[in-house]
Amino acid sequence: MGVYQIDKLMGEARRLAAEYRRATGKTLAISGEIAISDAITLLGLEGAPSDAEGYDALRPIEGGADKLQIKARAVFDDTRRPHRLGQLKLDKDWDAVLLVLMDENYEPVEIHEARRAPLEAALAEATPNKRGTVSVGRFKMIGRCLWSREGAADPAPR
Repeated sequence: MGVYQIDKLMGEARRLAAEYRRATGKTLAISGEIAISDAITLLGLEGAPSDAEGYDALRPIEGGADKLQIKARAVFDDTRRPHRLGQLKLDKDWDAVLLVLMDENYEPVEIHEARRAPLEAALAEATPNKRGTVSVGRFKMIGRCLWSREGAADPAPR
């Protein structure tokens, strides 16, 4: 299947997910797949092999590749509670996590990256009932913005 067809399918998936949410008030569990596609496309990453465990994409670096876990969060204006990432796979081999923030139409707004060590430290500080998850705000504080719809990004790694 060509890239054009995948882009077309992702566009249709976004449209359907947004329409479903407007009609029912519920979300479809599709934002993760959309986020992986967006991160790979927007950041020029390589998709992980189909047998990869714990990471979704690879970013070439000198001497190898960073293994990247990709998380998604669609932010709707009508939610009052703080947004949290899904549980991170700490028992798997990965180097960093990318967080793709999306609007109510499941379109990417920002992509942030946080390295493993600062994330593990933040998770260790979490209250027992939130263990294994981190808020979007905390993630943004310990990470850096790689891509923004407005074009602003932080090129320096933290």
